[in-house]
Amino acid sequence: MVVIGGGLAGSEASYKLACMGLKVLLYEMRPNKFTPAHRTGELAELVCSNTLGSMELTSGAGLLKAEMELLGSLVVEAGKRAYVPAGTALGVDRYLFSQHITRRLQEHPNITLIREEMKKVPRDRVVVIASGPLTSEALAEDIRELVGFDYLHFYDAIAPIVEADSVDFSKGFWASRYGKGGQDYFNCTLTEEEYDLFYQELLKAEKVKPKDFENLVYFEGCMPVEELAERGYKTLLFGPMKPVGLLDPDSGKQPFAVVQLRKENREGTLLSLVGFQTRMTYSEQKRVFSLIPCLRHAVFVKLGSMHRNTFIQSNRVLTPFLNMRKYENLFFAGQITGVEGYVASAATGILAGINAGRLVKGEELLLPPEETMLGSLVRYITTRGGTLQPMSPVLGLLPPLGSRVKNRQERNRRLAERALKAMENWLKEG
Repeated sequence: MVVIGGGLAGSEASYKLACMGLKVLLYEMRPNKFTPAHRTGELAELVCSNTLGSMELTSGAGLLKAEMELLGSLVVEAGKRAYVPAGTALGVDRYLFSQHITRRLQEHPNITLIREEMKKVPRDRVVVIASGPLTSEALAEDIRELVGFDYLHFYDAIAPIVEADSVDFSKGFWASRYGKGGQDYFNCTLTEEEYDLFYQELLKAEKVKPKDFENLVYFEGCMPVEELAERGYKTLLFGPMKPVGLLDPDSGKQPFAVVQLRKENREGTLLSLVGFQTRMTYSEQKRVFSLIPCLRHAVFVKLGSMHRNTFIQSNRVLTPFLNMRKYENLFFAGQITGVEGYVASAATGILAGINAGRLVKGEELLLPPEETMLGSLVRYITTRGGTLQPMSPVLGLLPPLGSRVKNRQERNRRLAERALKAMENWLKEG
């Protein structure tokens, strides 16, 4: 068995295959060769946010994590080991998280980790291709030949991270929106005048220019803050600077605008700017973000950056089992399939691992019921008509309940209960 890529999906696929008793060759080019976004040689390195989405079962991400846990997910296991408070989200210490996964895979007797760049997909082996949205140029070209269609691409933007000791905590308050979770976010408050100055300078800021061959197509879920600002003066007030659900404990009033900071590590010594992905130049990031009152003297340990995300048109190329229609021995997993986010990427790695292992053993390939989040998400990316755009795990993908439910929360609760029961029954039957 060959797995290409040691990200979230590749790690899950390798672990699942190894637990099925199969020998796995896991290829990861880092640290010999880095992508534009990765910084370490650890497996499953998180390069954007340090949260794995909501933990609430009545959310798509929360439900999918619960299903993954039933499937024996290594990513969910690591997430719980490296937990950092983040309201209702599963925040993690990104270094402890990746170190745990790296150790677990390196110690598994059925996994051999090979630190080399895989430039060509073996056609005569059962392979899981989980090279991710930052697939190397040589491998991307080979995959392009395999799938027979040109790639689509969009650009992810990474938010800056600051040292907590450099933040002026007198310029805001700790709280989670609507009081959900603990006091896990520091909310930097801005008056209307402060917001206006920030907004005007954000519009003026110099941005990193795309290369001649690059066509910038952003995914709505990861839009650079300056791109949002260009849509109108109030756009940020309904997005990353939304004050709704937050009351200043000193005044008892809702601020005009807020910038939320979230813990990046367990100790809370590093904080990230929530929703502030950017493609501003480094010097402009320091200048503009320092206009936020609590960040006037902030020390930026990591500035925002842009990187290209590449994905295939899975609805034209893959079966719902995540193997190719043309080559049944070649499976795809992760963001390269057109799913969006850490959790969805990892979940497809589990399913690809299960089916790759079953193919090797001569067993029938499996697909979770459509009532499950994983089953619905995979069906969406592999059967949807037209041009595929990246999709996150959302409850709207699930088939409706048999009876009408007026209360949205009750409906979501019933959908989650149905999904988990369907997943449990599927595992018993499989």
